[in-house]
Amino acid sequence: MSFKKNILLYMLMCISLFATAQDIPITKASFDAINLAYPGLEKVNKLFNAGEYNDAANALLTYYRNRKNIKHPDFNVGDEARFRGKDIGKANQVKADNALEHKFQPQKGYGYYDYGKDINWDFWPVKDNEVRWQLHRVTWWQPMGMAYRSSADEKYAKEWIFQFRDWANKNPLGKSKDNDSFAWRPLEVSERIQSLPGTFNLFVSSPNFTPSFLLEFLNLFNQQTDYIPKNYSTEGNHLLFEAQRVLGSGSIFPELKQAAAWRKSGIEVLNREIKKQVYPDGMQWELSPTYHVATIDIFLKAYNAAKLAGAEKEFPESYIKTVENMVIATANISFPDYNNPMFGDSWPVEKSSRIKAFAAWAKTFPQNEEIKYFATDGAAGALPNYLSHGLTSSGFYTFRNGWNDKSTVMILKASQPGEFHAQPDNGTFELWVKGRNFTPDAGCYLYSGDAEVTKKRNWYRQSRVHSTLTLDNQNMVITKAQQNKWFTALNKPSNNGEGAGKMDILTYTNPSYQDLNHQRSVLFIDQKYFLIIDQAIGKATGNLGVHFQLKEDSKPVFDKAKNKVYSTYSDGNNLLIQSLNADKITLNEEEGKVSYIYNQEIPRPAFVFEKPKRDNKTQNFISIVYPFEGSKAPEVAITENTGNSLEKGEINLTLTIDGIKRAVKTSLIK
Repeated sequence: MSFKKNILLYMLMCISLFATAQDIPITKASFDAINLAYPGLEKVNKLFNAGEYNDAANALLTYYRNRKNIKHPDFNVGDEARFRGKDIGKANQVKADNALEHKFQPQKGYGYYDYGKDINWDFWPVKDNEVRWQLHRVTWWQPMGMAYRSSADEKYAKEWIFQFRDWANKNPLGKSKDNDSFAWRPLEVSERIQSLPGTFNLFVSSPNFTPSFLLEFLNLFNQQTDYIPKNYSTEGNHLLFEAQRVLGSGSIFPELKQAAAWRKSGIEVLNREIKKQVYPDGMQWELSPTYHVATIDIFLKAYNAAKLAGAEKEFPESYIKTVENMVIATANISFPDYNNPMFGDSWPVEKSSRIKAFAAWAKTFPQNEEIKYFATDGAAGALPNYLSHGLTSSGFYTFRNGWNDKSTVMILKASQPGEFHAQPDNGTFELWVKGRNFTPDAGCYLYSGDAEVTKKRNWYRQSRVHSTLTLDNQNMVITKAQQNKWFTALNKPSNNGEGAGKMDILTYTNPSYQDLNHQRSVLFIDQKYFLIIDQAIGKATGNLGVHFQLKEDSKPVFDKAKNKVYSTYSDGNNLLIQSLNADKITLNEEEGKVSYIYNQEIPRPAFVFEKPKRDNKTQNFISIVYPFEGSKAPEVAITENTGNSLEKGEINLTLTIDGIKRAVKTSLIK
């Protein structure tokens, strides 16, 4: 035998010794979770019944290394050539390589932390609960598998097996109430059981993946999946995620005894919750666009998992129709760059990422021309046959004059109470004009943690940091915003041009404070600019403020003498916001911040039009939100208001904009 062959043999022996050093003896009990009567396990069953447990485990490993009938959506046994030598992406490679040194990034809003040679799973480097929760999602394990599949370097397999066992040994269920609340929170358990099947397929062909480890893996996977139905979250997206992943476990590992029960449990929960959590207009009840899109994927992943198990008929036709409606709702609250407003706990996304999502949805709904349009960025399919559109049961209203990059689009939230991710922000809006979002929502910055983290999160949840009306800068109460009117009117045009004469109108009332209702009316005039009329109705007294925020790079001019603020972008695409009140209004600058990425915030301009309310009389604010071209803001005023009666809901006034008069006459109340 050659020297090279001797060295190779020695290396293989070392690998084998390393792999088996931590192996535990295989016993009859090792197979307790497995349905040995499952088709394909005949040899395993025969050896098991003969008491040949080691051989039975070897046969089971051979079965999984050759299993082709159960298809994972991303990673499967036998497709090694698809990844071998291929770049897995810089981010994934960094995660995989750092994991070799026990440097983990639990939450992407933070950096990597060193958890020590002897991994300290209790290490809490920053007192943000998300960091400790998400540590137990072990999101770097799948990149380690991808790195292994690409490089065939056994160091990734050895380290993953070590970490899997280390996590299991140090985080057993019942270790402590505190540890269970993080390591065994049902959402985190569901994250693990969702990612583990793909990771399993990436590593199962490794010589380090021994029969003993296979049984360890299956038994822990079984324990984790079985734990969730007994500990489902009460409601919301957490419950949806958990049910979908329990169903997925029963489909991807049908060889486990509880697989059918898991599928049944997941399907029952999702069939119940889709009726409860999705409004008739297609929006998910947490009223957060980011989580709305996430729930679409939850429902479709569940449906596809059921198809894998031949159980898709357990979902009624109404289930898949509701999901289709959710996709259309997403399109309705999208700007031309495919982003949605950052209402609630939402963040912006890359256009390519959202197009990819629409493309995935289009596969489920191939006959829907609107979904096809957004899936292909307009190359195929058809746009909706309308512009402005109200999702009236959830309370999202979109004013638009087009669907392309040159369009003007305002999306406003006037909703009923949302769940955890919603904020006290009724009336707030984002305005997108010709490729620029002038008024992005504040975002959320952080989720939860110690007192300091909670204080930072709560800053972003204040009503006063949203574009709405407040009393004494206090947070509003949201019960259910009463939609008084949502319609398109025809008005006498002030000049020629497409859209002239059209006026989309929304009027709603929110019982924002004790003894004070906020009625906001928004008029989209000539499909070009907006008149916002705010009324504070009731006997409550205090300081009223109508707040606005601008994009961080807008470099606004604050003209306090004329109560107007306007941006100064050098490309000439600018925005004017001005109070048109005849009574005394004070324009004040405020602290403004925006968070586009978790744990990152940017200062930005913010301001408020203020006046006192001293008695039970209704107080009114009239503001114009006017996109304009060039560097000079237009001169705007109300020059006539004969017959105007806001208290009666009758608008009869004349706007003069750079000397051009525009009559505005309509009724705001049914």
